[in-house]
Amino acid sequence: MDEESEGSRAILVGNIDGGDSKWVDGSEVDSEAPPWSLLDENESREGYGSVRRRFVKKPKRVDSFDVEAMEITGSHGHHAKDASTWRNIALAFQTLGVVYGDMGTSPLYVFSDVFSKVPIKSDVDVLGALSLVMYTIALLPLAKYVFIVLKANDNGEGGTFALYSLICRYAKVNLLPNRQQADEHISSFKLQLPTPELERALSIKEALEHKAPLKTFLLLLVLMGTSMIIGDGILTPAISVMSAVSGLQGEIPGFDTNALVIVSIVILVGLFSIQRFGTSKVGFTFAPALALWFFSLGSIGIYNLFKHDISVLRAFNPAYIYFFFKKNTRHAWSALGGCVLCITGAEAMFADLGHFSVPAIQVAFTCVVFPCLLLAYMGQAAYLMKYPNSSKRVFYDSIPEGLFWPVFVIATIAAVIASQAMISASFSCIKQSMALGCFPRMKIVHTSRKLMGQIYIPVLNWFLMIMCVLVVATFRSTTDIANAYGIAEVGVMIVSTALVTLVMLLIWQTNLFLALCFPLVFGTVELIYLSAVLSKIKEGGWLPLVFATCFLCIMYIWNYGSVLKYQSEIREKISVDLLLDLGSTLGTVRVPGIGLLYNELVQGIPYVFWQFLLDLPAIHSIIVFVCIKYVPVPVVPQEERFLFRRVCPKDYHMFRCVARYGYKDVRKEDHGAFERLLVESLEKFLRKEAKDLALESNLNEVEFDRISVTSRDSEVPGGDETGDLRIPLLSAQRLEEAGTSTSEEAISALPSSVMPSDEDPSLEYELSALREAMNSGFTYFLGHGDVRAKKNSWFLKKLVINYFYAFLRRNCRGGSATMMVPHMNVLQVGMTYMV
Repeated sequence: MDEESEGSRAILVGNIDGGDSKWVDGSEVDSEAPPWSLLDENESREGYGSVRRRFVKKPKRVDSFDVEAMEITGSHGHHAKDASTWRNIALAFQTLGVVYGDMGTSPLYVFSDVFSKVPIKSDVDVLGALSLVMYTIALLPLAKYVFIVLKANDNGEGGTFALYSLICRYAKVNLLPNRQQADEHISSFKLQLPTPELERALSIKEALEHKAPLKTFLLLLVLMGTSMIIGDGILTPAISVMSAVSGLQGEIPGFDTNALVIVSIVILVGLFSIQRFGTSKVGFTFAPALALWFFSLGSIGIYNLFKHDISVLRAFNPAYIYFFFKKNTRHAWSALGGCVLCITGAEAMFADLGHFSVPAIQVAFTCVVFPCLLLAYMGQAAYLMKYPNSSKRVFYDSIPEGLFWPVFVIATIAAVIASQAMISASFSCIKQSMALGCFPRMKIVHTSRKLMGQIYIPVLNWFLMIMCVLVVATFRSTTDIANAYGIAEVGVMIVSTALVTLVMLLIWQTNLFLALCFPLVFGTVELIYLSAVLSKIKEGGWLPLVFATCFLCIMYIWNYGSVLKYQSEIREKISVDLLLDLGSTLGTVRVPGIGLLYNELVQGIPYVFWQFLLDLPAIHSIIVFVCIKYVPVPVVPQEERFLFRRVCPKDYHMFRCVARYGYKDVRKEDHGAFERLLVESLEKFLRKEAKDLALESNLNEVEFDRISVTSRDSEVPGGDETGDLRIPLLSAQRLEEAGTSTSEEAISALPSSVMPSDEDPSLEYELSALREAMNSGFTYFLGHGDVRAKKNSWFLKKLVINYFYAFLRRNCRGGSATMMVPHMNVLQVGMTYMV
């Protein structure tokens, strides 16, 4: 039986037997329900007739799961538009310590790497390289990211997965088929389109939804961009720290390469050890040092400009870029690999957006970072105009006499901080990929009670540390690491350009010419840089490709296996008819207690429940099917989180609850508070259900009475009273369609004669049964599934599912650990899914 037909059958059975079939989420009628024309009009005798079809109230929604969200005031509103100016300034100050450290330390090694490919023989070499660096920073970080890409955020969240979630909301391209119509009523789900829907946007939407290869390609593109960001998280700390420490080689006699490697490794271990304190503490601790660093860069740049050669300001003329390439030809193209290092960390502005806000990042870059970097590079160029043989140590050599050690200390601290940007971005990307079913479950520690985006992943942190140490110990040179660095950086930029272009065409519905100018301008520049860095694959460029490939394989295999497992659960779910045949006892003994059965189905009864009925001698008096579901939005508001529904008639005492979380939502519940709030929410659901049934039954009786009176007294002027009664109903329906009606308004608009007077006796009985079950305790039912490929599957599928995916499932966090469930309250049953 397919999913839709079974859902429809469940609806009809619920109606006939007096069970409620309506999702109570305050936004819509059950999305599983068949069209009203399919329902029997005789349902009116049960209180489910035409009045019900027209009158659907919006009950107040109660969040019964996210305990921490209740403790955090405005937990999902930290990107609100009414944030104070001082708040933005404080966040902008923090961004210096988290977001811009990587880009801020690039003056340590950019010119040394560029002029290792192009020796300085004339002023054109220096001016051309400076002009190239200046316009690269102005074009990509400033024009592209600050003014365009940051606007493509997903309700304040950034990164490749944020772009993917935007696309998933407007086109059904997510490979995990658990989307419901009810999800579209989440307030953060839909965006206001700036223009009416265009035929072009609809054509793109249709192509994405109906062509499976395009869905797979889009997912692979997103996963590749995410994998490269994680690769940056490995290379950034290595090159930043080694570049800063390398300044000692010219000052301390005997400070050789071995000493450089050892000191760099010690600093890296210390850096990763403090990550557990959280982004906010690290940012506030590091931000003053980075502010001092940018001040030093600007001051030293101004000093060198006026002391050595202020004529380097001629580099503002982009013609020097042409002269540079004309003079050096192939070597100039190779030097682009060093030039790209000046924008390392630019993607962190977007990936780390969830930690801060758009105005904060824009203010910090335009007012502090951008001018200081320009002054630093111009100052170094002025020094090279006078001392062209100092290109290998241009930064430290250009420091005024007597200031070497203070600047060296600040540079070392800044290099350590530079690593923080990509480490934080790696944490955010892994969290988002886990939420969207693209990465195995890992422990996530939320380090801030105010900003949910600030997280710490212990396993990933130590993995990055080990990889950084190995990179430093293996390459032992910043030049070799720089060769590896550029590929990951440019790769992420190309992915973001492609996704933002799709967002422009599909969601923003930008003018076609303007939308195509974006990839034409920025994509062309990035492809030129990519061609330059790919030439260094043999010199170390293979390293980020290996990292990205490994993470891409892990992500895609996990997503592929999860989709097949979900499809298998849909095929094997049991029919409601089977439970109806068993009766309210479910063919066993019902004992006091509440059983919470966790599953991944948003509708239908999972097969694992049948396994529990077969294996256990008794089952709890109240059963709740709980589905933890992530939707493609960053945060689901607390009052819109849950959908409740009754399963089978009332005497079965079975319910379904779909808990909807965004990929940035906090789930850190204490199981005691979780259980208490679950019962409170269930009580409110039962009371609301009883009130709805009583109200609709009374409305039905009054409607038929009015119709009979009108038929007898059609000539009487007062016969229009029937229309007066129907006006509130139709008005409520129209208001609900506009999203403005509430249950209180609808009830207050009704005559007192149709208001329910007494409580339903069955309600008190059910509430007392619920309290008795709660006192008896909770039990968590979990299916311990083993996923195996079918015998007639292709060899590659067997290899991926039976070995790789199985290995990932065995070594990721289990369901009870993820939900923080005490082991004594957990019952597991073994399942084998043949996919």
